[in-house]
Amino acid sequence: MTTQRLVVVGPGLMGGKHIELILQSARCDLAAIVTPERAVFNDVGERLNVPLFHDLEVCLAAVAPDGVIISSPNEFHYDQASLCVERDIPVLIEKPVTATYEDAVRLVDLVARRKARAIVGHHRAHSPLMATAKKVIEDGRLGRLVAIQGSAIFYKPPAYFDAGPWRREIGGGPILINLIHEIGIMRTLCGEIAAVQAIASNTLRGFPVEDTVAINLQFHNGALGTFVLSDTGASPRSWEMTSRENPVYPTYPDEDCYSITGTLGSLDFPTMRLKAHRAPQAPSWHTPFTEEVIPVVRQDPLARQLDNFLDVIAGVAEPVVTAFDGAQNVRVADAIRHSAQTRSLVELGDG
Repeated sequence: MTTQRLVVVGPGLMGGKHIELILQSARCDLAAIVTPERAVFNDVGERLNVPLFHDLEVCLAAVAPDGVIISSPNEFHYDQASLCVERDIPVLIEKPVTATYEDAVRLVDLVARRKARAIVGHHRAHSPLMATAKKVIEDGRLGRLVAIQGSAIFYKPPAYFDAGPWRREIGGGPILINLIHEIGIMRTLCGEIAAVQAIASNTLRGFPVEDTVAINLQFHNGALGTFVLSDTGASPRSWEMTSRENPVYPTYPDEDCYSITGTLGSLDFPTMRLKAHRAPQAPSWHTPFTEEVIPVVRQDPLARQLDNFLDVIAGVAEPVVTAFDGAQNVRVADAIRHSAQTRSLVELGDG
């Protein structure tokens, strides 16, 4: 079996996880690492016995990899991804695909023109939890969608920001770092988003970026949504603490981070507790629900994402999350930021 040789750009928090998965996989090898000239990462190549570069272009010329994983700070994504696409090197770009929607549109156009193999690191799209919830909805067990309620509330310690000072600045912040995941989830489960309305605050941390956001959403299918985001709230109601997919976080299996409601019933996610009416039972607030827990197999979505990337490199699969999908998520995130700044409803249209 031919193994694919991969380069990881940015061996930080997410890059370190990608490196770990590459080293564990029989399908690929770590060919090199690219990192800024910072002492904190200068020994990583020696420790892993792979070449270490401080310039991606120099690395590509020297190593000629089969694929590149970009997990650098958001502001570098467009330039680094474009460099790979122009050289016909398959690329996995950590979310957000770019720091701005304008750059995302330019990258989508470049990927289309070059017929490039590019996927975006919205790894939750690879989760069996998502596939299970989506099937419940598509099978019509909730009826017509009415509403979705969600939250991503957690407390990030000071060390998180000390390790990546860019997270305090414009281009970082929980909307682009964390909410971008949730936008992908809500688009997958409920369809495209037509309008958003948000209020944001940076009162607790005082950084240039937000620390708490309350959001209203309208979907093209008529459903409505609400979402609360905060990296200053001590709460278990987030994907990290409810999905049981990442062992670095404590887990609370009785908690949910989403509730999806339709005309026939509701699904609490990710406990997969379904309360619904079944035909010929007519829905009514006086009528008891049939209750069940939908079974699901949990697997590491980051490992499944790596397998998808390797299949894309080999030409035997399409990306689960395309550059277009990544751009749409950034588009919604930009609209939420704009809404919070202007205290207005922002309509996204059909784009």
